[in-house]
Amino acid sequence: TILPDLDKYQGPPLEYGRMEPTASDPDVSQQFGMIAGIPNAGQVNALATLNIRGERSVTCQGDFDRHVNYGPLPPGAPPVCEHFRRMPDALERAAELDALYGSNPDLEDMPMYGVVFSFKDPFDTKDMRSTGGGDAHYDIDFPARDHLLVEQLRDKGAIIFAKAVNTEYNGRAGDPGGRNDPDKVLPSVLGYQRSTWAGNPSNPYDTTRSASLGSSSGSALSVSTNMVMASLGEETRASTRGPSNHNSVALILPHKSLIGFDGGAIGADIYCDRSGIICRTIGDCAKVLDALKDPDEGYYDPRDPFTTVPRSSGLGTPFANHTGMTGAPGSLKGIRIGIIRESMVFPAGSKTETPIVTAAAQEIKEVLGDKLGAALVESSDPLWERDPAVESMKTDFRSAIARLVPVFMPELLFRLGPDGQPLFQEFAAAILPTEFMPGKIFGSGTIQPIDYFVALADERIASPVNLNIATIQQQELAMTFRYHIPQYLSRRAADWKAMGFTESLVDFPTLNQRSKFWGDDQRAAFKNWEEVTDPRNPLGERQGVTERIMLRELLRRVDMMVLLENHLDALVRLHTPFPPAKIGGPSQHGISGNLRLESFNGPNAGLTEVLIPAGYVTTVYDPVFELGSDVRRYLSVPSDVATTIPEPGLPFSLVFRADPGKEDVLLKIASAYEAASRRRVPPPAFGPLVG
Repeated sequence: TILPDLDKYQGPPLEYGRMEPTASDPDVSQQFGMIAGIPNAGQVNALATLNIRGERSVTCQGDFDRHVNYGPLPPGAPPVCEHFRRMPDALERAAELDALYGSNPDLEDMPMYGVVFSFKDPFDTKDMRSTGGGDAHYDIDFPARDHLLVEQLRDKGAIIFAKAVNTEYNGRAGDPGGRNDPDKVLPSVLGYQRSTWAGNPSNPYDTTRSASLGSSSGSALSVSTNMVMASLGEETRASTRGPSNHNSVALILPHKSLIGFDGGAIGADIYCDRSGIICRTIGDCAKVLDALKDPDEGYYDPRDPFTTVPRSSGLGTPFANHTGMTGAPGSLKGIRIGIIRESMVFPAGSKTETPIVTAAAQEIKEVLGDKLGAALVESSDPLWERDPAVESMKTDFRSAIARLVPVFMPELLFRLGPDGQPLFQEFAAAILPTEFMPGKIFGSGTIQPIDYFVALADERIASPVNLNIATIQQQELAMTFRYHIPQYLSRRAADWKAMGFTESLVDFPTLNQRSKFWGDDQRAAFKNWEEVTDPRNPLGERQGVTERIMLRELLRRVDMMVLLENHLDALVRLHTPFPPAKIGGPSQHGISGNLRLESFNGPNAGLTEVLIPAGYVTTVYDPVFELGSDVRRYLSVPSDVATTIPEPGLPFSLVFRADPGKEDVLLKIASAYEAASRRRVPPPAFGPLVG
């Protein structure tokens, strides 16, 4: 069984799997509570809504979406359906384009002609249901206008075909805490890249496993399984890189915010949310990125304040111009690439990470170094045994952090751990007694804190042993989801009001009244969000908004110091050392949701990242559940039992990163690696389409 010793369990009631009617349409039932994957399922549940007449909306479903050529709407149709049915569905739009242009379109004006797209459900699409994946009963379940990026693609000939399944509200948005607690609990939500309305997807290489580590699951899955040619996803901290990794597809994740997201979409953390472009090749991703640019306004979206970035942070040439590398031997000679070894370290004796880390280290050395001729330079970490054949960084991430924290984020060293004690113990031991947080005084040394920072910045004192890429990523939850949701809902309602229609779902109380959630933990969390009244965290506590802004500045400076002082052109890292996990299985021991804090570095910095499939492993070690000694909770424990996966195996990927404005170099490196390695293998059960 999945949960051993269930008869001895004495913890909170477990939320077992069941079918229930949905809030959006009580005639439609969906899975709630615990779920597990089905072996060799033959399907993956990638798409939530198809842009097919009668199927694309609950508000205007069936005959309420009758084509105008077939007579009036039946009695009882909502008035807005008269407006809705005049929009062609995907097949009708494709036929229109065929009739107008055939096989000779003007690709200067319509570079996306005939390209079939899916979109993560939070992107507003005026001709399909758009609820962020949530099971929420809107008066009108489609918006009055497209998200700006959808509009750009539609105008340039794309076929707006489907909304992809995703973890609703981009990862469920966390819990701000409060007086609401769940009545039942789930032992795990791993592999639940899940929408209450649309269900849960599965991995195309093994349908018992997760389609994603991150919420844009259906976007990457629909590309990998040839349901669409391209998809737009969204990432807060894992949600496009994770799906792209798990489905072995390419990704461009532009810097925050070269292209917008929050202007016409439901986000999770507006300080990190950004749009990502997923295709089977990096060249296709670049073509989509070029097509998203408006000829007059560029990438600016007046509804998304984060798109107020310097115009110089975008390339002056088309992105696609830089993806034509052939992968010829020596084609990256003269390029210096820094290897982020922190992405490849793991506890001594652990078997789980070994297959992917071993394969990735070999891949970087043999393809990027030996074949393509790039000079490789590795960072250091106490858990990494350095490769004597690879140059070591003169300035690595640990030293850059120590030199920059005193200037950009000194608050970091005053943090307390879950036990209420100083997180950085060497700092506390060195300084005089000092108040770390209100009423919390620590310090047993002789140095004033400000003088400690002077010595740390000038490398006259050793930095705390745990001051590294991973430990500085953790942030206090910001209260801005409570700001973002009412703003999105009220804007959506205002758009409809301007067109003469009424949408009454405009605030958090109404959203909660009209919603159901697949887990009771989210019901409780959303009630807590409803009761948030202040954009600040409680006074005297860590401030989530402040931490996000300060950390972004710090991390960008850290990357630049490493790049500049080592004369590097770009960085490369392993996306994750973990294979796609069993749906509903335990997380890796001590790592919530299998998300390693080190992997948050790029997202928290908001830097452009490019992901390329790098290979597969056929041996995995899945952790197992164990009933805790208090018999009130289930714990994850490592397993030495190997599972053999049929060829090609489970995928892993490399992620390339550089500073804003250097995407030309980044794409040159990534496209050369993609062409030289050719690692992507279509899922055997969902292979290339014939014809």
